[in-house]
Amino acid sequence: MMGTTEQGLLDKASALIKAAKEAGADASDVVAIRTRSSSIKVRLGKIEASESGESCDFSLRVFIGSRMASISANLASKPDIFASRVLEMAKASPRNLYEGLADDSLLIRTPQDLDLFDSYEATTQKMIEDALTTEAAALAVLGVTNSGGASICQSIYSFVLVTSRGFCGHYMSSHFGRSCSAIAGKGTAMERDYDYSSALHFADMETCESVGKNAGERAVRRLSARQAKTSLVNVVFDPRMARTIANHLAAMLNGASVARKTSLLCGKLDQRIMRPGVRVSDNPLRKRGVASQPFDGEGVEGIPLDIIEDGVLKTWLLSCSAALELGLKTNGRAIRSSSSVPPSCTNFAIEAGNITPEDMIKDIGKGFYVTELFGHGVDLVTGQYSRGASGFWIENGILTYPISEVTLGSNLSHILTHLIPANDLDRRYAISAPTVLIEGMILAGK
Repeated sequence: MMGTTEQGLLDKASALIKAAKEAGADASDVVAIRTRSSSIKVRLGKIEASESGESCDFSLRVFIGSRMASISANLASKPDIFASRVLEMAKASPRNLYEGLADDSLLIRTPQDLDLFDSYEATTQKMIEDALTTEAAALAVLGVTNSGGASICQSIYSFVLVTSRGFCGHYMSSHFGRSCSAIAGKGTAMERDYDYSSALHFADMETCESVGKNAGERAVRRLSARQAKTSLVNVVFDPRMARTIANHLAAMLNGASVARKTSLLCGKLDQRIMRPGVRVSDNPLRKRGVASQPFDGEGVEGIPLDIIEDGVLKTWLLSCSAALELGLKTNGRAIRSSSSVPPSCTNFAIEAGNITPEDMIKDIGKGFYVTELFGHGVDLVTGQYSRGASGFWIENGILTYPISEVTLGSNLSHILTHLIPANDLDRRYAISAPTVLIEGMILAGK
């Protein structure tokens, strides 16, 4: 059902399309985005921050032949002035043979209802109470000595797309989140860790008590950390850290990066890049998926994809422009930025394997279980991988003492071909992964 606010956004977007045509545009599209958000942060039982905000922005993109320009502004802009300014910009822009509106045959006429919106809205008092409850659960964990604070947030997002080719669509989504940071130990032996939960629907989040308790327990587990000796080891990434590997993989599968030849996977289409049996998926149509969308930034309905199937790379993440440049067809992964419509992943996942995390660890004589990574030493073109890490030493299949101040080194090609997924995939994230084992990484320590 469309509310009066969304209808107003559609009307204003349609007025901009009309103004652009009258000003001389060959084609145009408009995106209107309205957001409303609020958050509360507490620390040591007191409110530390309280924020709220609301914005409504329009982005008009126009085409004159193969020249394109875009402009963004708020609701106060007059359509004719808005359109005339961007038309002048387009006349002075360089030609781009790949940018353009999606073909009519690709546009979705009846978008699916993906259950992305929860009308529940917590009161300020409820948010404060939840934040205090979350922090109290962390402070109650034996060994926790201080708090980094607890936060509660909620937001509403409205997205409208109108094009000169007749597409007119909108959808709304909501977001709720709670997080907590806890500190254990004293003096130079202090350790910090955190936990969080987020969902489109309020009832789908982890409880305040669970988030706080997990943050506290994770911090306490890190106390009395040691530095391991430099060695070649098998490394197990907990799901939180495994998602960083999935994120690197999603970036390398981006069609725009492939077209620019800035991806390690360039030229690997239809080749084996992971172990047999490994599957990587992307699904924009998952019900209540945190990154789901009934249509993309060009009005195309994305299709569920197995991007990597049985270890073989089958396709890229594509928008219309990236697909055209690569001689392919879009698969509905366009996102709208202020000046372009690049592709991106939606609900992206390294799919679960057949082994439990416990059995995976049980078979390791000496290894490293990663719970945190630091730094940005990852090159998606060369594949170089070097990141600071902490976690736990694995000895005879058991997690023993905590490890810190070490560096993990490898290459993304090696990581992909030696990756074994466990069976504990949690799909509540835009980029998801189960626990994964990477055989043969360099652990640099003392």
